Amino acid sequence: MNHDKCVRILRSAIQSQGHPGPPEKGRFQSTSVIALFSITDTGANLLFIQKADIQGYPWANQMAFPGGHRDEGDISTEQTALRELSEEMGIDRKDVEVMGSLGHFQTINNKDIEAWVGVWNKKGKILHDPSEISRVFQIPLDHLIDVHMKNGFNGTMPDVMHLKYPYKDVVIWGVTAKIVHHLIEILLKNA
Repeated sequence: MNHDKCVRILRSAIQSQGHPGPPEKGRFQSTSVIALFSITDTGANLLFIQKADIQGYPWANQMAFPGGHRDEGDISTEQTALRELSEEMGIDRKDVEVMGSLGHFQTINNKDIEAWVGVWNKKGKILHDPSEISRVFQIPLDHLIDVHMKNGFNGTMPDVMHLKYPYKDVVIWGVTAKIVHHLIEILLKNA
């Protein structure tokens, strides 16, 4: 699939209805992430980070999208996601076309994550911060869709204990898997 067709499909899916809405105000801390696509002639890849293995760090070794807590200076959660992307991976916001929001996803530790989707133009290099990130993965979207279909996730919302997307020596689970699940579901409906 060429770049332009992939961007059209993404844009159409993101602009569709049915994204999870925000929670009741004041109950959750505002955070955001960006599901960032890198599109090549052979297909689309999603960029994931593996959090650093730091003793006492609650997210040690977890797979995630780049993102973090909203700072006072951030005018929106989109700005938060782009700032965090720049800080964590060295990808400049001018090199990302933001497609829109996938909606809100809550964690068990009272975080409300607004998930944004963007396409990176692949200018510059990924320069991740090793104090926060141990590795960066570009996982083919086709692989994630295959796992989604083979595990019977299509059209259902499995409980968090079963919703997992393995890739090589890592597993995407938890709220990141919920975001991946929603993204794949809307892509399949709009393809």
